[in-house]
Amino acid sequence: MSAPQKKTAGRSLLVTSAAALSSLALTAPVALAAPSPSPSASPSASPSATPPANMSTVGGSRLGQAGTQVNLASGVPVLPKDITARSWIVTDAESGDVLAAHNAHWRLPPASTMKMLFADTVLPKFAKTEKHKVVPSDLAGMGAGSSLVGIKEGETYTVHDLWLGVFLRSGNDAVRVLSAMNKGVAKTVTEMNEHAEELQALDTHVVSPDGYDAPGQVSSAYDLTLFARSGLQKKDFREYCSTVTAKFPGETKKDKKGKTVRKPFEIQNTNRLLSGDYDISQYQGIAGVKNGNTTNAGATFTGVAERNGRVLLVTVMNPSKEGHNEVYKETAKLFDWGFKAAGKVQPVGELVPPKGAAQSSAQPGDAGEAGGSGDSAGSGASAKHVASATADGGSRGMGTAIAITGGLLVLLAGAAFLVNRRWPLPDLVRRRSSRP
Repeated sequence: MSAPQKKTAGRSLLVTSAAALSSLALTAPVALAAPSPSPSASPSASPSATPPANMSTVGGSRLGQAGTQVNLASGVPVLPKDITARSWIVTDAESGDVLAAHNAHWRLPPASTMKMLFADTVLPKFAKTEKHKVVPSDLAGMGAGSSLVGIKEGETYTVHDLWLGVFLRSGNDAVRVLSAMNKGVAKTVTEMNEHAEELQALDTHVVSPDGYDAPGQVSSAYDLTLFARSGLQKKDFREYCSTVTAKFPGETKKDKKGKTVRKPFEIQNTNRLLSGDYDISQYQGIAGVKNGNTTNAGATFTGVAERNGRVLLVTVMNPSKEGHNEVYKETAKLFDWGFKAAGKVQPVGELVPPKGAAQSSAQPGDAGEAGGSGDSAGSGASAKHVASATADGGSRGMGTAIAITGGLLVLLAGAAFLVNRRWPLPDLVRRRSSRP
């Protein structure tokens, strides 16, 4: 069966009730994980330059093989030759098809891309309007040289402020405060590991919630893609990861007249495919997700982009080529290939659904939303169209970070959900390359 025929057949099986879903099993492969990482591994030592002989086969046996996996055939574009990342993967975000991969299950340090799992785990727990006054213990334990948004002890922040700090500035200080609100780093790490297991992200072992280098802390391009795919089901997650610039509360001070003031300052997203830079343009259709960079991990990045109704996820880990913004440049090349190859190339594997997908899929957009911010569709609706997302607190670039173009991704209504591995993304905003 050709790739288009396979996709059409897969999309033809719809069920419209939770009861029907519970009676049908999702076709996920047996989860076979690679050996657990050694807890004694040094966080300062560079990972091996050679992938292990035995890697996980979650998502398909070819994904456990070392090297590049792709089904090249007539009409399928050749992969870009100058990709130097140790590991990468190109997937269809909705169908779950893995279009191509390179050492997809290689367990490597993830850097701040681990914050996607942190957000997917913790974000649903607090309403964005909830406030928290920072105490010294909230910021304890951060690693030297941590990326910071600029949180100050004794100041009060909303949960909304803190998540802006996590996504835009990759602030480890914001992660620590949210972890403190979640009854501590240890509890948060435990919950993140449990959630990774639920997502069948079996390459992942969390030690630090912010992704800072730590002994035994690893993930994989495959798992990071699972985190992004899960997070993108949440409205707030989509909003934060697509925000280009925002206002963040500053420190309370007295002005020249003796009046107490607290002036905000502007923060910008460090995802350069979203914000652009002097040597790289904003990527056409980009809509998130998260970047990272540490000594041990090198540069890591997971991005989501949409073109002509097709939504792709690309994860790139640790390019060996030394160059400014190299991780984004290699990601852009893989996106370009993926959009040309989608519908033509036979998949080499799949993104597996969460273990509990059959039970929770009745309302895919609602799951895990806090503070009444979930996505929902009326029982009589067949689709939901979203033209924009608004911001709290006068943030600039919030939600409508990039001008909308083309139509909007359709949200399957009510309890409708495709049997097998398909997991639709709700109301993902389509975007264009012009900077705001």
